[in-house]
Amino acid sequence: MARMFFDILAFFAECVSDLTRLRTREGTAIAQSRGRLRGKKPKFTAKLQKELRRMHDTGEYAIGDLAEVFPVSRPTVHGTIARQQIATGRPVSNAP
Repeated sequence: MARMFFDILAFFAECVSDLTRLRTREGTAIAQSRGRLRGKKPKFTAKLQKELRRMHDTGEYAIGDLAEVFPVSRPTVHGTIARQQIATGRPVSNAP
């Protein structure tokens, strides 16, 4: 009897899990159809990304300096520069 009771409880738990997964996928599909982005909003606008890249390419600013100028963390600066490099196809230059 105990084994049968456990199997029934496991079945109900699996059904609840499947319903939750289904509702999550439906909600995601509705949000995407409405044009809402998933995840966090970007820290930089396109204009600020270009300015950050321009300042970095001059060689006058280190990553830490840029993180202070734009109040973000160093990894955010690194990631933004890397995305700009991929988007433009230009290598990151550290020389002035």
